[in-house]
Amino acid sequence: MKTRAAVAYAVNEPWVIDEFEIADPGPDEILVKMAYAGLCHSDEHIRLGDFTEAALPMVCGHEGSGVVEAVGDKVRGFEVGDHVAASFVPSCGRCPPCASGKQYLCDFGAEIMNAEPKFMGPRGPVRAMSGIGTFSEYAVVHENSIVNVGDWYPLDAVALCSCGVATGWGSAVNVAEVGAGDTVVVVGVGGIGVNAVQGAAMAGAANIIAVDPVEMKREFSQTMGATHTAASMEEAAPLLEEISWGRNADSVILTVGDAKGDMFGPAMALVGKGGNLVLTSLSDLLQSEINVNTLDLALMGKQIRGSIYGYCNPRTDIPKLMRLYDQGKLKLDELISERYPLDEINEGYRAMHEGKNIRAVIEF
Repeated sequence: MKTRAAVAYAVNEPWVIDEFEIADPGPDEILVKMAYAGLCHSDEHIRLGDFTEAALPMVCGHEGSGVVEAVGDKVRGFEVGDHVAASFVPSCGRCPPCASGKQYLCDFGAEIMNAEPKFMGPRGPVRAMSGIGTFSEYAVVHENSIVNVGDWYPLDAVALCSCGVATGWGSAVNVAEVGAGDTVVVVGVGGIGVNAVQGAAMAGAANIIAVDPVEMKREFSQTMGATHTAASMEEAAPLLEEISWGRNADSVILTVGDAKGDMFGPAMALVGKGGNLVLTSLSDLLQSEINVNTLDLALMGKQIRGSIYGYCNPRTDIPKLMRLYDQGKLKLDELISERYPLDEINEGYRAMHEGKNIRAVIEF
């Protein structure tokens, strides 16, 4: 069948909307008619060549939701008409990470990334980001990368929980292990960071400082649970010292669009004794150096923790987040700043880079 999709053909070139042919789903695959796709910064990293030019061309999009149109004959647990969320990290349930409760590290991810191209277009075969490609009207996706959700949930809210909300919320709740009464600093409060603020607030943090140079984002973060704001880490330092009685933060969560090595020193300086610095940010593939005082790291018992998917297990945590939303405890509707048709994807990302959106979505 035919589908229209946004594809990145070359580094730093605009997104192109092309028509593609996609095959019928295989035995363990599902055909999904996409409803919404989130405009996440990670897709821009692909277009800008931050990982590797060899990734291009690629139909991107890894955050999204839709409705099942067809299922392969070996698929179990999915039927035509089901409402589903994409999961950019698959969950096979059988590999050692999955079996030990770490679905966010599923070994099947490597197999999906190396699978045959899903889309056949005017310039030849094109791969799908994370084996999904939510920037397409239709996508054929392995059953391990799809999560069933209740059909009473609005699909725009479901789309947000497939990546941004889960990653941010989990960075606070699962990775930083924020507890009642903690002091937390979230650096960068866009589509990921503002949900780290939500997660920290839900976990009972007493003080949450949202750090961002964009005033709109700082103000919005206060509606999501931030108790204080600052325009920079330097500005946050004296404020943090005051509200923590000189103890600094139990956790600092770095959720910027592009993690530079020189950010780690100021971030670690905000971490108190025995605290942790959580990295929930992507950067250039060649970024390999960070500036951290090793004596401070060792003698103060601090930790640096890498975070993928906020340590969320998609098959359990996406439904859990949707239940919290259903109960009015998790804010999702408020996160959507703008909705764009597929043809305006370049405008959507332009607004993101200009700091105008918290989270924008493509509405199919």
